[in-house]
Amino acid sequence: MAATKTRPRLAVFKLASCDGCQLTLLDCEDELLTLAGEVDISHFLEASSAVEPGPYDLSLVEGSITTAEDAERIRTIRAASRHLVTIGACATAGGIQALRNFADVDEFRRTVYAHPEYISTLATSTPVSAHVDVDFELRGCPIDRRQLIEVITAFLAGRRPDVPNHSVCFECKRRGTVCVTVAHGTPCLGPVTHAGCGALCPAYHRGCFGCFGPSGSVNLPALIPLLRRDGLDEDDVERFLHTFNTAAFDEELGK
Repeated sequence: MAATKTRPRLAVFKLASCDGCQLTLLDCEDELLTLAGEVDISHFLEASSAVEPGPYDLSLVEGSITTAEDAERIRTIRAASRHLVTIGACATAGGIQALRNFADVDEFRRTVYAHPEYISTLATSTPVSAHVDVDFELRGCPIDRRQLIEVITAFLAGRRPDVPNHSVCFECKRRGTVCVTVAHGTPCLGPVTHAGCGALCPAYHRGCFGCFGPSGSVNLPALIPLLRRDGLDEDDVERFLHTFNTAAFDEELGK
């Protein structure tokens, strides 16, 4: 009698985040049904309360490290995972909550909470890769469903994901979108932002806001004079960069 083939085990975990990247997986609909037939979804609290212990063949992790408990938990997840992939701006760059890295987190606690003594948090919000080894980082706020399916399929098939590392400008050219900066003088982070969104904002005559973080080949200092030429002062430029991937863009500037 032939032995029953064991299906790969998939786990999805959440740290400090909004759940948007996990919802991207749920939004895959038909693809998710096919995926569910090929793997055992062993841990995915967004979809089911059923939890099976590791080890897992592939773990997807959403969210940044913002508490001591997060830091301990990600080490446990890493130890239980053959492959670990971080998904979204929070997990790959610290997310919007990394704005705390440039301010006084104790002041935030006192301002926001009536009883700050009950709030336990770290002074910084950091990506998962700052704490454990990561096999692949899938960027975006939120991530792109096509890229997510490609990453899952690739790891289950034992190959490297085919996710481009070029900028949003390539996507503008591919869909025939006129450059909003050249044609209209609109500030845009497309030249330094990782592709994956399909150049959504420029297609609607808006500048890219950097949702997918820095691309693989970034010359951010060269872009800043163009942003100022197009009407942004120093404070405007800082606010423009301090959104979804604030810590990652500041790292590119050497801050």
